[in-house]
Amino acid sequence: MIRLNLSREPSWLDLGHGVRVRVAPLTTALMAAARSDAMVAALPEGASNEIIAVTMAKALARLVVLEWEGVGDAEGDPAPVTPEGIDALLDILPIFEAFQLRYVSRGLLLEAEKNDSAPSPSGTSAGVSSIADPAAAPATNVPLS
Repeated sequence: MIRLNLSREPSWLDLGHGVRVRVAPLTTALMAAARSDAMVAALPEGASNEIIAVTMAKALARLVVLEWEGVGDAEGDPAPVTPEGIDALLDILPIFEAFQLRYVSRGLLLEAEKNDSAPSPSGTSAGVSSIADPAAAPATNVPLS
């Protein structure tokens, strides 16, 4: 089952290390806009999946990050949200991984609801468990010629 979130309100996303970002809800339109980003379009033919993932995540983040907490400049003062700042933030590996896992992957993967049960098997084998033990099967030596 897919649960629809009809709210279009931004929400806070915890990225760890004291960093939180307020992000717009992930939509198809935002994913399409990120794919049209100049940096994504400029990727060379045959770019690695890793380079594509980083470039796409940065393009998406530049569109959706509205504000942040826990991000400071070189002097330790709160840094303003800028495209360059967002790119620099996502250059920090644990922050990038958290953004990928907690935001981007929600738009790319659909998980089955955890509270739903798998369909029950039907037929004559329903509810039957195997009693065969593959580890106990006799070894056979077949000569190779």
